Amino acid sequence: MTTAPARSGPVPAQSSRLSSNRRPEPRQPSYQLAFARTPEDVEAAQRLRHQVFADEMGAVLDSPLPGLDADPFDEFCDHLLVREQPSGEVVGTYRLLRPEQARRAGRTYSDTEFDLARLGGLRDGMVEVGRSCIAAAHRGNGAVINLMWGGIARYMTATGNAWLAGCCSVPLSDGGTTAAGVWDAVSAKHLAPPQYRVAPLRPWSAEGVVRAGRTPIPALLRGYLRLGAWVCGEPAYDPDFDVADLYVLLSLERTDPRYLRHFLAAAADLPISAIIGGTSGAPVGASTGVPVGAPAIPAIPAQATAPAAGPGTATAA
Repeated sequence: MTTAPARSGPVPAQSSRLSSNRRPEPRQPSYQLAFARTPEDVEAAQRLRHQVFADEMGAVLDSPLPGLDADPFDEFCDHLLVREQPSGEVVGTYRLLRPEQARRAGRTYSDTEFDLARLGGLRDGMVEVGRSCIAAAHRGNGAVINLMWGGIARYMTATGNAWLAGCCSVPLSDGGTTAAGVWDAVSAKHLAPPQYRVAPLRPWSAEGVVRAGRTPIPALLRGYLRLGAWVCGEPAYDPDFDVADLYVLLSLERTDPRYLRHFLAAAADLPISAIIGGTSGAPVGASTGVPVGAPAIPAIPAQATAPAAGPGTATAA
């Protein structure tokens, strides 16, 4: 029995054509997590916020700077940024107001919408978060929100603060149908104990609003609730954003340790001391919310293959 000799030489033209017709694998985006260190960094966050809140959602922003979402609280906050690489474009942001900075500011953002008197005993250990948003093109893979929540987890543990709080927004563009359904769901299962209830200064009422069957809870709020957060009472109406704002309160002691470990691992190398100051009373840079003269903070690379276990890609006031 004979066998044909193995073919040698150049690959046949047909095979070459088939190979050349293969579609290249799409490039997986990569991201870097860092805190804002300069006024330009803060401005990049404000520009993204304007794009999402004003251009995309139609919010009416009372900002002195065109094209930027800027308010008086920015000066006192630490701004968490996610940059797409290699462009360096800011595609995700959160701002954080720690207790000592809230005292310098005289109040928190949430104080402009709610009576927080019952939470007075928590304020010295409470970080307010807000103004979270992700650029539309980067909301699908979960990597950006995972990085930001990892940064927040590192920030909370490094600063020794046990409470996280802030406003979570539900759009009213559908006449309140979604907000009413969300309120029905959270008020049935996720209300805070009476001692942690707050009162809206400008209430939004779901009374009389037609429901539309089962309403999905927005991704960001759903994420907070999954971590063990409470909703602290009825929503407030924010006319500038045309949203119903729910005040959300999260105790790290109530958070499932598995979630906490996941988020801490996502930002394990993020240096915090340069942001919060190595010693008490470190001066804070004007318009940046970071200590004067602090060393530069290296960014953290992350691939878009990070698990999508974060709260989602919705926005919060």
